[in-house]
Parts: sequence; C-alpha cells; structure tokens
Amino acid sequence: MNNRYAVILAAGKGTRMKSSLYKVLHPVCGKPMVEHVVDELEDAGVDQLVTVTGHGAEAVEEHLKERTSYVLQEEQLGTAHAVMQTRQMLEGKKGTTIVACGDTPLIQGSTMQALMDHHEQMEAKASILTAVADDPAGYGRVVRGSSGEVVRIVEHKDADEAEKSIREINTGTYCFDNEALFHALSQVDNNNVQGEYYLPDVIGILQEEGETVSAWTTPDFSETIGVNDRVALSQAEKAMKRRINEHWMRQGVTIIDPENTYISKESVIGADTVIEPGTILRGSVHVGTSCQLGPHSEISNAVIGSETVVRQSTVTDSEIGNSVQIGPYAHIRPASSIGDEAKIGNFVEIKKASIGQGSKTSHLSYIGDAEVGKNVNIGCGSITVNYDGMDKHLTKIEDNVFIGCNSNLVAPVNVGKGAYVAAGSTITSDVPEDALSIARSRQTNKENYVSEKLNAGKKQNK
Repeated sequence: MNNRYAVILAAGKGTRMKSSLYKVLHPVCGKPMVEHVVDELEDAGVDQLVTVTGHGAEAVEEHLKERTSYVLQEEQLGTAHAVMQTRQMLEGKKGTTIVACGDTPLIQGSTMQALMDHHEQMEAKASILTAVADDPAGYGRVVRGSSGEVVRIVEHKDADEAEKSIREINTGTYCFDNEALFHALSQVDNNNVQGEYYLPDVIGILQEEGETVSAWTTPDFSETIGVNDRVALSQAEKAMKRRINEHWMRQGVTIIDPENTYISKESVIGADTVIEPGTILRGSVHVGTSCQLGPHSEISNAVIGSETVVRQSTVTDSEIGNSVQIGPYAHIRPASSIGDEAKIGNFVEIKKASIGQGSKTSHLSYIGDAEVGKNVNIGCGSITVNYDGMDKHLTKIEDNVFIGCNSNLVAPVNVGKGAYVAAGSTITSDVPEDALSIARSRQTNKENYVSEKLNAGKKQNK
C-alpha cells in the first residue's frame, strides 16, 4: 500500500474576514476550521501531515501542537508556491499526497480517503475532487472527455457558454503522485494577472506530458464550502450543525428543534436522550441515555450520567451522575461533581464542590469549595463562605446532615454526620456528629414599639 501524505494550505491572512483572528482559526461548531481538517485527515489515515502557515503561524502551531509538521510561507505567492514550501519534507518520497485547504471545515475523512483510493486505483498522477453545484457560477468547471476522463479545468471567467453550463466544479482539493507533484511544481510559472504560482497549473503540466489525470465527485456539495468571509462562515456553521444533529438523531437521540440546537463534534449522546430547543453542547460532552437537556441549557466539557435532567442551566467542566435533577437556572461551575440522585435546584451555584448521592440543595444557595456527603439537605439561601479575602477554604458536610435555611458555613469548617444546623445560623466552628448547632442572636420582642413610635411621630408633626 502506498504511503500517504497530506498538505494543508493555511497561510492566507483572510482579509475578507475583517478580523484580528487568523482565518483558519475561526471556529465552526466550536472548533477552529483548520482543526476540523486535521481531524478528518487523521481519520483518512495519512502517514505524514504538513501544514503550510503564514500570517498567524504561531497561533496555528500553538493550537495544533504536534499533530502536524509545519512549514512557513513567508510571502503568499500562490497555492503552488505554498506547496513548494514542503519540498524539504516531502520531495523524493514515493506515495500519494493530498492537498487540502485549511478553510474547508466541512470536508470529511471518508471523502478524502475515497479520493485517494480512486487516485491510486486509476494509477493517476493527479486527481481532482469535484462536486456538482446547483449554481456553479464563479467556480472552475471540470471538462470531461467522451470516456469520462478529465480534459481540462476551465475557470469561470474563461469559460464559453457551453462550458458555463457544466455543473461539475473543481473544489480545490487535489491528490497527486508525490514524485510527479514536485516534478511539475518546478515548471509552474507566474505569468498571470496576479503574478502568482497556481496549483491547478500542475494539472495542465501533467496532462501535457501525457500523464493520467482523474476526478472523483463527492455527492455532498456542502463539503466543499471554502470560508473566505463571515457569510460563508455562517453557511459552514449551519451545514456542520445540520450534519452533527442528523447523525445523533439517527443514533436514537430526539432533538426537538434541530435549527436551534448546537452540538459540538466531540460530543457523545446516549439513545433516548431528549434535547430541547436552545441547548448548546460545547467541547467534549458525554451524555448518557434517557436524559433531558434544556430548554436553553449550556453544557461544556462535562460528563452527564443517564436519566438526568438539566433544565435551563449551565454546566461547565464537571461530572454529573445518574438520575440527577438540575435547574432551572442552576450554575454548575468547573471542577464540580454531582452524585447520583442528587438535586440542584433553581438559582443554585456549585463551584469546585462534590455533592454526594441523594443530597439536595433546592434553591437560592451557593456551595463553593465544599465536600458534601450523601443524603444532605441544604436549605434555601445557604452559603459556604469560602473566601477570606486572600485564600479559599474548604467546607466539609458529612452524610445525613440537615442545613437550615439562610445558614452561613464559614470555612474552614466541618459539619459531622447527622448534625442539624438551625435556620439563620452563621457557623464558624466545627459541628459534632448528631449535634444541633444554633449560631444566631436571641430574638427580642419590644411590645407596642410600632404604635408608640407612630404616636410620637404624630405629636412631633403637630
């Protein structure tokens, strides 16, 4: 089997994006465009991956790290010039090289693998990935001969009326015999209006030498979308979102309103889960079976167990167990762990805390930097006071504790098993096991205070 190499063209600044962010780092469904391309090339099984960078090279390398090698195109002199920058790494090697653009986030690994397979089966020196467009205006047309061979590629501006009627277009993704590629690159010139070296010229050079040039057509035109401005970025986002949502619906997930549901490519969702409108899954999210997410929940880099409900709430960098009830309007902040059958109610914030199995904090509480045991009841308005102005401190609440409403647990503090904390208490010392702790001012009633005050006021006004 041939060795397979890949070159990603990612040197363009992307001025039409009108952004300080390097073009290929603009996200589609939460992931930079170029990373989508790298993912798919890895899935296609390439042996060596080289990314051609230019503007913003350091940012791209910082993001992709060791997943690819890099070469720098200091001057952007065209696509053929960009590929030439890989000469030191690839020239002389036998095998197949696929050239893809870093701003084509929708292209799939299966498509690139099929292109390479077709290229090798045809024993071609070059192969073009094509697509059939409903409106091919602006694209180069693929002109085929009577037996289906590629005769030439005609740019839209150079096409006659018959050629303009052709709907098969050049997508800008190519496959080459690696040795033939570098042989032809040395012959490419820049005798054109832009004064640049164009990769499609390699096709013409190989044809003139009598070499076989083939084409493989992807059935999904949307894969070929190249993102050059914010309009195309939104089109790519919409197409990727649709692809991801349709995949999970086919896996047994109910998505009530796919147009208003956003799921990252890294997410994994169990069957019989229902996702309500307005829900967003970002980054690496793993959801169990038979869950209900939303409406309007935002879950990022989290693990959600089975039969759990997250209603109108935010969960970030945390683990949620099975049969948990969260929300509405709860906020689970990073480094939190919610045990099975727990309940985190409305307007409750959890931060860097573990909540044990069956424990409940039903409303209007803040639990931060805490270890909460099993079957604990935390009353409305209770707070772990974790910050002294300089450092964060830990609160420990052991199993079967009852915390009354509006209690303040001033950390560091431990509440022993089975203890009760009376409503309205401010706890500054440890509470022993099975104790009742009351830490509040004694109530004083002043009889007739209100009427006497009112009468005094009336006399003064006279």
